[in-house]
Amino acid sequence: MTLIEIGKKAKEVSGFLNSLGCTRKNEGLKAAAQALLDCEEDILNANQDDVIRATQNGMSQGLIDRLELTPARIQAMADGLTDVAALDDPVGEIISMKLRPNGLQIGQKRVPLGVIGIIYEARPNVTADAFGLCFKTGNAVILKGGSDALESNKAIVKALQTGLSNAGFPKEALQLITETDRETTKEFMRLNDYVDVLIPRGGAGLIRATVENSTIPVIQTGTGNCHIYVDDSADFSMALDIIHNAKTQRIGVCNACESLAVHRSVAATFLPLLKARLDENHVEIRGDQDACGIVPEFTAATEEDWGTEYLDYILSVKLVDSVEEAIAHINRYNTKHSEAIITSSYENAQKFLNEVDAAAVYVNASTRFTDGFEFGFGAEIGISTQKLHARGPMGLKELTTTKYIIYGNGQIR
Repeated sequence: MTLIEIGKKAKEVSGFLNSLGCTRKNEGLKAAAQALLDCEEDILNANQDDVIRATQNGMSQGLIDRLELTPARIQAMADGLTDVAALDDPVGEIISMKLRPNGLQIGQKRVPLGVIGIIYEARPNVTADAFGLCFKTGNAVILKGGSDALESNKAIVKALQTGLSNAGFPKEALQLITETDRETTKEFMRLNDYVDVLIPRGGAGLIRATVENSTIPVIQTGTGNCHIYVDDSADFSMALDIIHNAKTQRIGVCNACESLAVHRSVAATFLPLLKARLDENHVEIRGDQDACGIVPEFTAATEEDWGTEYLDYILSVKLVDSVEEAIAHINRYNTKHSEAIITSSYENAQKFLNEVDAAAVYVNASTRFTDGFEFGFGAEIGISTQKLHARGPMGLKELTTTKYIIYGNGQIR
């Protein structure tokens, strides 16, 4: 099908999805989840083709980790769909209802966005997550994955569509654009007659290209240059555990820690401990001049390092003299994603929470928790780093909008 045909079919199906009740939508989600498990062998074979090709093309280990599927990850994708089925359906919720002096009752009702387009890179699990959230909220979805995960995405979509068809739903509730050239992507970004919202998930280049070229309203899900600030009152054991988790648990994710700010007064004691802990995972630490003076084995950081999302076993370290300087450094170089402070000071914790400009701000916890599952949303459509229409992990409510509903009994103006 052409893009226009895909868009027309999605628009048509969105009207049908809008009419579905929660019970029927949950039936569709459960059928799709089972189809993923039934098609596990086909999905893994397709994914292996993608992984082999990515390895031959020199893809980094962090991105290959994002790309690779296992039986456990397919089970997690299926579990994600059943988890979404168990969540409350926000569609139809009456947010407010007020009686005006003229007798009109004016309220707001939560409704689907309509047709959602998603452009994403080498993360095939996004295919199932995006479908589940969009279907639960009565939205049709058009997916445009990256070439690196094309075979995986095709197999996953085929399985999900089979599940939908088996349960009596139109398979066009979920559609995948299989052409991977840039012109097709740009044409998709201009499909505003049929697509209501476009959500890019990927690196800075993809997000910038989408914002610059799209004629469809865009919700930016940002890159993650996430920081942790080690305050002068920090518990070192806690700080080391949190940094180790945030940096090394999964290096190729947007909520991994990429940069540290460390209070100068504790640096001489803390930095050698940090090096020893991160040496377990062979993390390269790039420090400013003073940090390198304390630990000569550090690599000298450049200005570019402060603003880099590595997605690798690399961490930058900047020494600061105060919580105010840490906040200023973070706000200058962060991507408005997730930032954390390790401190025993209530005053500094509150200052950090209030003044750091990010979608998620933590006190004494890993940035790795910025995630729809961890926040109790089921799956997530992405993590928005902008301030309109959503911010932070985007679950079901963020895939709806509102409309005013007005009850009258013959009023005229």
